[in-house]
Amino acid sequence: MDASHTIIPNGDVLVVDGRIAEVGPGLPAPDGAYEIDAAGGILMPGMIDTHRHMWQTAMRGYGADWTLTQYFVWYYLEHGMKFRPEDVAAGNLVSALDALESGVTTSVDWSHGLRTPEHGEAAFDSLASSPGRFVLAYGNLAVAPWEWTQDAAVRRIIEKARDDSRMFGAQIAFDVPGDPGFPEAPAFQTARELGVAVTTHAGVWGATNDTGIERMYDNGAMQPGYVYVHAATLSDESYQKIAATGGTVSLATESEQTCGQGYPPAAALRKHGIPASLSIDTSVWFSSDMFSAMRTTVGADRALEHYIAHQTGETVTHATIRVEEVVDWATRGGARAIGKLDEVGSLERGKLADVVLIKNDYSPTMTPIVNPYGHLVYQAGRGDVHTVLVGGEVVKFDGRLIAGDLPGVRSKLENTVEYLHRELGDEAWQAGMHPEIPEAEILSNPYQYRKGEGGATGG
Repeated sequence: MDASHTIIPNGDVLVVDGRIAEVGPGLPAPDGAYEIDAAGGILMPGMIDTHRHMWQTAMRGYGADWTLTQYFVWYYLEHGMKFRPEDVAAGNLVSALDALESGVTTSVDWSHGLRTPEHGEAAFDSLASSPGRFVLAYGNLAVAPWEWTQDAAVRRIIEKARDDSRMFGAQIAFDVPGDPGFPEAPAFQTARELGVAVTTHAGVWGATNDTGIERMYDNGAMQPGYVYVHAATLSDESYQKIAATGGTVSLATESEQTCGQGYPPAAALRKHGIPASLSIDTSVWFSSDMFSAMRTTVGADRALEHYIAHQTGETVTHATIRVEEVVDWATRGGARAIGKLDEVGSLERGKLADVVLIKNDYSPTMTPIVNPYGHLVYQAGRGDVHTVLVGGEVVKFDGRLIAGDLPGVRSKLENTVEYLHRELGDEAWQAGMHPEIPEAEILSNPYQYRKGEGGATGG
């Protein structure tokens, strides 16, 4: 995954002191080296998720039938405020292990549930103590960003995440709906003062659309390295502003397909030359692995291309988006988005040894490997992740996660789920998980063939 997307058949990767010392075919193993047999597999750099609400993994799968509106109501108007600091920590702890287990070595924790500095400290401590690399994107949807970003305690946590060697940096996470007075200006000023990037949900239908981009641009707030999440309901002019100011977009295709932020904008990003990365969003709904993210991104883009062509009677004869491109977004694109392309995102000499081996000798799906890019996107899954290194340290080996304290994390999660269930009560708990379907008139089919009758009749 270098700039040329080089494929090295029968290649080796030599790791020394946490960094990649050499990449190439037929490398001799130094005396005393520990050797991992990757034959029959695919070696790739660790994948990078640029937008994951890690704290919400404590409620994994709970909102599988939600709309975006129901998500907002549950988390931000009704029940999300019940999360204690330890509940935020429990979600982060399991999400960190979940990411590693699927070959995601770096995750941006888009942590917008930090209602108090105590919640922020819990988020930081859980990430700093977890195996893997994490960027804390500090956020608080319960309070206006021009207020919480001025809190000295919050700023100290952001500075700590920015500077702590156990972390991989910090961002500030908030949204810009488009108020004419641009009250978010102090939050952007805080980002500049602390030397961190802003990550913002942009192009979300009915919430943050072109007006928000216009306000940011007119006030000089859009800076190189800022990340625009979703960017799915924007005009060409807004995309041009993102491109012109050096922004990147984090695609969360499963989310965009399900929630209705807008159609996943991979085609628009390619049209305007905007760098892209991939993200999970939240496991309260969606898959928590990059294989699903890559696959859905290719599928959504190709489906749109065919659909548009069919409207005018045309046929698409050549696919525009390529599997190679989305593998880039899952690795190099993520590294670029967090400002770490010189450190991670590819297997090259001198970079941090974040290495993933996709290999499964027990699965017929893993043979033959003819096109590694196609195999990663359409064939492989998290169960095929054999080995994961982070800085040369083995965190998963032979298909099993060996880093972290999964039993301890499971115990914390059980405590969180029991607490939330008790706080909500069984009726509200069940209603939240199984939202009712509004009554709608179902029209009968006027063309039903009935046995013994000579033709179609009304129903």
